[in-house]
Amino acid sequence: MAQTGEPAPTRRRMRYRRQLRSRIILAFVLLGFGLTALFAWATNWTRTRVENQLVEDVMNRNIEQAARQFEQNPDNPQFAVDQIRAYVYTPENFDSVRVNWPEWYELRDGIYGMTGVGADGDPFAYKLAVRKTPKAWFFLAYDMSQATHGEEKFNRAIYGSVVVFTLLSLVVGWWSASRVMSPVSELARRLKRSGRSSEPENLAQHFPDDEVGQLAEALDDYAERLTEVVQRDREFNADVSHELRTPLAVIRGAVELLLSRPELDDKTRTRLLRIQRAEQQCTDLISALLLLSRNERGHGATDVGKLAEQLLDAHRAQLGGKPLELRVEGERGLVVDAPEAAVAVALGNLVGNAVKYTTQGEVVVWLGGRSVEVIDSGPGLSQEDAAKLFERGYRGTHAGHSQGGGIGLSIVRRLCDLYRWDVRVRPGEQRGVVATLTFEARPPAKTKPEA
Repeated sequence: MAQTGEPAPTRRRMRYRRQLRSRIILAFVLLGFGLTALFAWATNWTRTRVENQLVEDVMNRNIEQAARQFEQNPDNPQFAVDQIRAYVYTPENFDSVRVNWPEWYELRDGIYGMTGVGADGDPFAYKLAVRKTPKAWFFLAYDMSQATHGEEKFNRAIYGSVVVFTLLSLVVGWWSASRVMSPVSELARRLKRSGRSSEPENLAQHFPDDEVGQLAEALDDYAERLTEVVQRDREFNADVSHELRTPLAVIRGAVELLLSRPELDDKTRTRLLRIQRAEQQCTDLISALLLLSRNERGHGATDVGKLAEQLLDAHRAQLGGKPLELRVEGERGLVVDAPEAAVAVALGNLVGNAVKYTTQGEVVVWLGGRSVEVIDSGPGLSQEDAAKLFERGYRGTHAGHSQGGGIGLSIVRRLCDLYRWDVRVRPGEQRGVVATLTFEARPPAKTKPEA
């Protein structure tokens, strides 16, 4: 795991992931609720509209009847028919309307919805038909109490039906989702089980020729092509490893043979030692890359302190007069359960970067209980470099015209991911960079108790 020393901004990304089964059930519930709610609203609106129209028609007919009765018998202006009560006021009684029914007095001709309070103090609703002529004012009141109670019962019933049909939609959606998702879940189980073996299982033969079957066929085709790619990659890695190790072994043997000659001068011996170190670095890098390509965690007992001394010795021979001090400090005895090649590549890249970008001062490899730090006195680390340092192909702002393709630290990151190590890079306290490589130390070997 590769991290920088700068604290990353805390961004909590709320990701709401719903299964396809849940989305199908939710769709059924929303559809059922929406349709029943719309139907309930349309039914209630239609019922209210029809009821009001009927009541208004009845009131219009009755007020016409009241007007005709007043024409025929002015001495009996008031009468009642079922729930309808008519009031007729002649001009000498217009003021009594202001006193007894002040809310009626200002009304014009038409039908109005009114509310009032009965003798028992309970509120009630009624419709009032008004017709005013110079000879008489006609008021026709229709008691809507029973209609209001009926409307409340109707609303309760229709809202209850919305709840019932929504629950029914939930049940139907649950059943439908189970039927629809059953082959998809079966395909996922078979695909997961197939991924655990080197030879993928033929999935299409277990499913009918439908959408799921077509998906299984496409997955079979993809798995076949992916298997071919992996096989070619393995063969390539094996071939490259074999073909590169052979000439490197020849170089190693030739260098060792030349170094054994006593008549070598110091200049030639220095060059041969440099060739020997380069051969060892190539061998370690090939071994590490082979582990990464196979995704295999090799084992071993690597003494980190001893390896750090070897790495610094190799860089001391290449300083070329640069005023730079290289040293190892801290606790000794740190042993890592990993091949020496993997640890050498990871730690060597950190040390190599520190030596490369530090023009003067010191590079210190500090050994801890389960970690190692590479501390330099170089130009430091920018925010942009800290964020992108372990990306493949990225070269820092201080790289300049130096050699390298920005791949070394990405290899370190991949090795840390493989071995579950942790690498961090942060600016130094005053200047320079501190690179920390943390790993689990190999547990000490158990000694047999003395008899």
